[in-house]
Amino acid sequence: MSGAVLPVVRIQRQDFDVAAEIARLTLGRADIGAVVSFSGLCRDEQGALSALELEHYPGMAEAEIARIAAEAVERWPLQGLTAIHRHGKIAPGENIVLVVAASAHRHAAFEAANFLMDYLKSRAPFWKKEHRADGSEGGWVETKEADATAAQRWKASE
Repeated sequence: MSGAVLPVVRIQRQDFDVAAEIARLTLGRADIGAVVSFSGLCRDEQGALSALELEHYPGMAEAEIARIAAEAVERWPLQGLTAIHRHGKIAPGENIVLVVAASAHRHAAFEAANFLMDYLKSRAPFWKKEHRADGSEGGWVETKEADATAAQRWKASE
């Protein structure tokens, strides 16, 4: 059953509705027993940040996320998987990313969502630039070592 699942991957400038995305994935489905969702928001960094600007290479980013989403579908028995990532200037409090994993059982849904988020945080082809509340431009944000370390746990079974 898991091989028939086609993950939904979207990279978009506009915001998304978390509840609507979950409803879209589960509508009319009686085979889903668990839905795990993660939505990432832009933090204000204690009032210092006015926006986070996310850049990507169109086409390449979608292909890379689709590749890792397809790997998640192969690893776990999923009934559905959605990954949405925004680009452009995003203000504190706004949505940046959404991952929704649906399965018959919670374990697979949690694992698949964690796997996909660890990838998005550490290896997805996005570049983040900070814009400061005082009007100055912040630098490009580096991947945090903790995110890279979290992603390493999945390598053992690759």
